[in-house]
Amino acid sequence: MELKFRKANKEDLYQIIEMLSDDKLGQLRESFQNSLPKKYFDAFDIINNDPHQELIVIENCEIEIVGTLQLSFIQYLTYQGGVRAQIEAVRIKKEFRGKGYGTLFFEWAIKRAKEKGAHLIQLTSDKKRPEAIHFYEKLGFTATHEGMKLHL
Repeated sequence: MELKFRKANKEDLYQIIEMLSDDKLGQLRESFQNSLPKKYFDAFDIINNDPHQELIVIENCEIEIVGTLQLSFIQYLTYQGGVRAQIEAVRIKKEFRGKGYGTLFFEWAIKRAKEKGAHLIQLTSDKKRPEAIHFYEKLGFTATHEGMKLHL
């Protein structure tokens, strides 16, 4: 399986937002339409210009985008000034799920986190996504903390 992992560009946004909105939870959060709202382009510019953020897409041999994730590197004081990698917005297009793309994507992300000096990778998954949680557990992720959010 020949794959290419690369930073996303603005031309990829339509496909990325389509993937992010292609499930029950994403449909509630995203605004996928023919002409994407300006907020997505503004957010892309902020992410793209931040050296600690990487919005990544994975392409197959037909140069078709099959997945996306955002990798953030967070510098903090604990762990003696350690860096942790945060993975967010993971999606594989429906027609490519169950074919190993997600596992290969995470292997790439783990390697990238090590290259950037991270000592830990963290992610969150909505409790309403048990299949995703099971997938992350199979990759070796463990639920070590109780996460909390305050929506503003």
